[in-house]
Amino acid sequence: MKLGRLNHIGVATPSIADSIAHYRDVMGAAHVTEPFDLPEQGVKVCFVDTPTDTGINGTQIELIEPYDDSSPINGFLAKNPAGGQHHVCFEVPDIDAARAEFEAMGKRILGPTRIGAHGTPIFFLHPKDMQGMLTEIMETPKGH
Repeated sequence: MKLGRLNHIGVATPSIADSIAHYRDVMGAAHVTEPFDLPEQGVKVCFVDTPTDTGINGTQIELIEPYDDSSPINGFLAKNPAGGQHHVCFEVPDIDAARAEFEAMGKRILGPTRIGAHGTPIFFLHPKDMQGMLTEIMETPKGH
């Protein structure tokens, strides 16, 4: 498995609105996407773009808020009421090949491959198989 670009760091939050204010007012974020719902994944999402001098897209911060009471991040927020780092996401050129490689290594994949917030296929790897980090694997968006 070849390590791809770090696409984003997922940050769970009880309030996207409060987190947007924090990234703008405290961290000086100049571009934050409009929040949108992903009910099939149980979350509301928006992205904070990090600046880059090269013109190449920088790593993003993905803010994730529970969509409803059945959200998979409710357990995380119960343990971390203020929110915090939830996952890291790496890009791969071929999601099916990456999934097969991780399965061949005996890594536990959490659920089926599905379409993520960037509109590309994703899957998650169990933190116990990834040095304690919930890890998202994402197919590189077309045009990147």
